[in-house]
Amino acid sequence: MLSILFYVSAAYCLLWLAWLAYVTWRLARRTGAPAPVALPASLPRVSILIAARNEAAALPRCLASVRALAYPPQLLEVLLGDDASTDATRAVAEAAMLGFGGAFQIIPITDTLGAARGKANVLAHLARRATTDYLLITDADIALPPTWVPSMLAHAAPGVGTVTGLTVVQGPGWLARCQGLDWLLSLASMQVATDAGQPITAMGNNMLVTRAAYRATGGYEALPFSITEDFALFEAVNAQGYGFRQLFEPAVRAASLPAGSWAALLRQRLRWMRGAAALPRKVQVSLVLFSGYWLAVVGLLLASRPAWALGAMALKIAAQGLMAGVAARRAGLPPPAGLVVVGYEFFSLALLTDLTLRRMFGPKRVDWKGRVYQ
Repeated sequence: MLSILFYVSAAYCLLWLAWLAYVTWRLARRTGAPAPVALPASLPRVSILIAARNEAAALPRCLASVRALAYPPQLLEVLLGDDASTDATRAVAEAAMLGFGGAFQIIPITDTLGAARGKANVLAHLARRATTDYLLITDADIALPPTWVPSMLAHAAPGVGTVTGLTVVQGPGWLARCQGLDWLLSLASMQVATDAGQPITAMGNNMLVTRAAYRATGGYEALPFSITEDFALFEAVNAQGYGFRQLFEPAVRAASLPAGSWAALLRQRLRWMRGAAALPRKVQVSLVLFSGYWLAVVGLLLASRPAWALGAMALKIAAQGLMAGVAARRAGLPPPAGLVVVGYEFFSLALLTDLTLRRMFGPKRVDWKGRVYQ
């Protein structure tokens, strides 16, 4: 019995490492990465949509990056939806955008459109107010790169409905660095899948959707409610026959603030787990199978092979470090520090264990910005 456990565990580890090596190789070669198209001489006007609820602390950074965009300000329409904020969100936004050369509006959200709720409802209102053919969506805790608008537009070729940029997490401290590595590895894996033509998801904090594609879905007010509204819109656009692009390059690399505490991180990931239920079944199965490496290591220990278990862990850390280095280089970032790569193993194990227990035995509600969803 122990020999069977050993062979099964060892085989799983070898297959997992082989898969990671393949993903790293594909990522380094940029196989299937979408090519940009030339922008017209007469640049189009675009709308930037930002949903904000109690974001007075984060907005100055976000709006400063909007003002620094390398795109003619007179061609920018910036719409900020104030979702019943109880802090100084409106005053902070007005101060940050004072003297802006483009169009800027703060839209108070006081009613609900159709089936939309929460952030989806805010974006539904903003999309109705937008007057351009390109809707660029971001979050209040995001800092955009100056090249964001033209680089996203360069991939909005005819027939493409959504373009998703690269989002990284940056901040001081060990927890923030582990989150940054987690996002980098996860998005790198998704990039390889999307480069192969497999739609996975979109990032609602760094996303372009054409007005034609958005209207074809009926808008957020016509979509079934989802706590992961970006994925719901992405799927609806794809269902209408539109193509998609997912980018992994410095020109569209937005920086997100990290979750500031372990409790905030858990709330974020529980919300994502709720949204993952809508992913294609084969993607869900892949995620479950891919997260079992620690169980295989335990299997090696139970099979009385501690040296194999130690070797398996060392190989995992090395393989993930290599992949992170390749992903960082492609994203235009410095490679993660070795201590972060090692510490990430304990971070991911603790996070996976905590999330699993809370998902199994905790309340099923989801908390977002002070609102609770069942």
